[in-house]
Amino acid sequence: MRIYLFLLSLAFFLPACQPAANVSNRSEAKRYPFKGKVISVDKAKKTATIDHEDIPGLMSGMTMAFPIHEDWVWNELTPGAEIQAELVVDNKAKDPFYLEKVGIVSAPNPNQPKPTPDDRIGKQVPDFTLINQDGKRISPKDFRGKAWAITFIYAKCPLPDYCVRMSTNFSDLANQLKNDAAFKDKIRLLSISFDPENDTPAKLKAYGAGYLGNQNPPDFSIWQLAVGSDAEVRPIANFFGLDYRTDENNKAVINHNLRTAVMSPDGRVTKIFSGNEWTTAELLNELKATLH
Repeated sequence: MRIYLFLLSLAFFLPACQPAANVSNRSEAKRYPFKGKVISVDKAKKTATIDHEDIPGLMSGMTMAFPIHEDWVWNELTPGAEIQAELVVDNKAKDPFYLEKVGIVSAPNPNQPKPTPDDRIGKQVPDFTLINQDGKRISPKDFRGKAWAITFIYAKCPLPDYCVRMSTNFSDLANQLKNDAAFKDKIRLLSISFDPENDTPAKLKAYGAGYLGNQNPPDFSIWQLAVGSDAEVRPIANFFGLDYRTDENNKAVINHNLRTAVMSPDGRVTKIFSGNEWTTAELLNELKATLH
């Protein structure tokens, strides 16, 4: 995620998708040696999710999606392949970062066992107690009998495709549901902050109100935001596979991945979205499915 902080210092962030054309020849672009293992491939969006090594001078190793503009890659790149490439960071390109000069160092091992299903599916969500935007204590018991979803954010995150997108999706769905007589009382959303030093309940309330739009007062009946100490939030994050840690070079930045989980009315996990590709429609469909 430091990649995005770097882009912030250049006054722009995060990806969409455009051909490489002459972008890689720009003198302003920064380049970094890149190595990693392919986790998944999205040929339609021309992105690959890669578990990459540390990138000295830029970011620590983690798993995230990278645009790749070279067309040949999509006939060769498969999950499990180990690659080396050049990471290009260019704040004036439509894709502020992408990979080029991709080379497959090691093909996937044909004898490697297939991934097992997520063993968290069907499990009871861990118990927790957090403080919501109104200063009230909440726990999974408050969501019993409703389909509900959790995502993780921190309010100072500047990344359009990370916390900003998570909060936009949750607030958009909340606004959609408040006018849906069939589901407005059956579905709930919860954003959990992992930045207790900055995200007080009052700040989360103001943050959420900004996403909900022109509401006076803001309606948090469907979407809530909550925070707790690191000792309270970390076990929830660990259960869902969320990795977050303060950046060693900039203490104001929290490096993190993404997790959004759906729970049934009895509190069991039914779906975990591991990135930012899901839409509000997909989330709503998963939530509705738990009610049948």
